[in-house]
Amino acid sequence: MNFLGAWSSQILSVVRIVAAATFFTHGTMKLFAWPAPFDHPLNGLMYTAGVLEVVGGLMLLVGFYARPTAFVLSGLMAFAYFMAHGSRGFFPVLNGGEPALLFCFIFLYIAAAGPGRWSIDGRAGRH
Repeated sequence: MNFLGAWSSQILSVVRIVAAATFFTHGTMKLFAWPAPFDHPLNGLMYTAGVLEVVGGLMLLVGFYARPTAFVLSGLMAFAYFMAHGSRGFFPVLNGGEPALLFCFIFLYIAAAGPGRWSIDGRAGRH
């Protein structure tokens, strides 16, 4: 599969864009009931998470200050996993925490690897 190595920066950009767009909708559900209403009442933590998901999701989507944004969002998802899911059992498949866990590590990877070629940071030489 060596032929994919030449496309690694573009593939990283696609992973970042898809993860950020998906993450963004978690925030829009909390704050704007779009694309569907959020099932739980909002408290201060949930409202803060919604703001971070919308603002951070947009910043990550376009790759603007992607490394620090991804690092903050990775921490948010680690916090969400342990607060909302980890206490309900060890296995993510059983405690409903798979999305939080995957977002956490995808964002941590982006914080380490950078946003990829297709990003504002890439254009500005901040990759």
